[in-house]
Amino acid sequence: MSTVPILDLQAAHAELAQELEAAALEVLRSGWYVLGEQVRRFEAEFAAWLGLPAEAAVGVNSGTDALHLALRACGVVPGDEVIVPSHTAVATVAAVEMAGATPVFADIRPDTYTLDPDHADRVIGPRARAIVAVHLYGQAADLDRLGALAAHHGLWLVEDCAQAHGARWRGRPVGTVGDAGCFSFYPTKNLGAAGDGGMVVSRRPEVAERVRLLRQYGWRERYVSDVAGVNSRLDELQAALLRVKLRHLERWNRQRQALAQLYDKLLAGADVVPPAVAPGNEHVYHLYVVRTRQRKALVAHLARCGVATAIHYPVPVHQQPAYRRLAPAGGLPATEAAAAEVLSLPMYPQLAPTDVARVAAAVREFGRA
Repeated sequence: MSTVPILDLQAAHAELAQELEAAALEVLRSGWYVLGEQVRRFEAEFAAWLGLPAEAAVGVNSGTDALHLALRACGVVPGDEVIVPSHTAVATVAAVEMAGATPVFADIRPDTYTLDPDHADRVIGPRARAIVAVHLYGQAADLDRLGALAAHHGLWLVEDCAQAHGARWRGRPVGTVGDAGCFSFYPTKNLGAAGDGGMVVSRRPEVAERVRLLRQYGWRERYVSDVAGVNSRLDELQAALLRVKLRHLERWNRQRQALAQLYDKLLAGADVVPPAVAPGNEHVYHLYVVRTRQRKALVAHLARCGVATAIHYPVPVHQQPAYRRLAPAGGLPATEAAAAEVLSLPMYPQLAPTDVARVAAAVREFGRA
């Protein structure tokens, strides 16, 4: 019996093989491989796709570096605190510590799994400098309330858009609402490279310029560091491949949305909770995440049926060994409940509707067992 994979990166690459191979060959023949013309063009095209001027986008080495450098560009320094969800990839929290700040964990909304503005408000202390709004699974956190919260307390609002390329909040692309937007191009993302890559965008020219300075040793003039920066350069090959894929991203996102609608229809009445879409959101379904109190048994059943699954994420960051020292007293109830119950079903643009039907049938069959 064949298996329905959780993700098939080769399918996307096969679809664009000629374009991607031509782009790679152009880079190899150019003799320039880091921070060159491909990066400049990709930055301009990505910014234009978001409705921003070309200089608003700065390519960096990874999504983690994007968050780290955005926080530094917003003035976060050692001793500051940054409000973050615990139900996220650990990279979000690692980036805060890379900037020298202390992560302060806030709970999530139980429906969308994104940062709960009410709980975030309760954990803001005198050393708080920023809030990181993680747009999880493909839809935006509540940017209206988080933005108002940040403004009220005089904090920076940084958007973690690693799972939400193309998502919109009240018609505005994520990444363009807060003070900085941070994107990852890790291969599994809606817009993924053939390696690591990231981007910071900002409608604030001074933030984008600061990131541009920090990404290469703090150089304005070569070999002269005006500030202490890092090596976080996007390479030409990844930029060239991403330029190709960017031209197809809107179509791929529409395919994800159509597959999610099919899942919703076929799972109606099944013994799982489907994804909730908050008002004002355009979800791009980086992941299709359901919820069940019988997760272990459902995973085993689906495996027997030839359906691959994954868990995003099984252990909240505040409960992981490296971060237990930061765990809030009393825990984070909504986060901990979600971590025990969420389950990601197969989702990628090239997934066949017949495979969605197969997955849904297997889920329904479990509910009848």
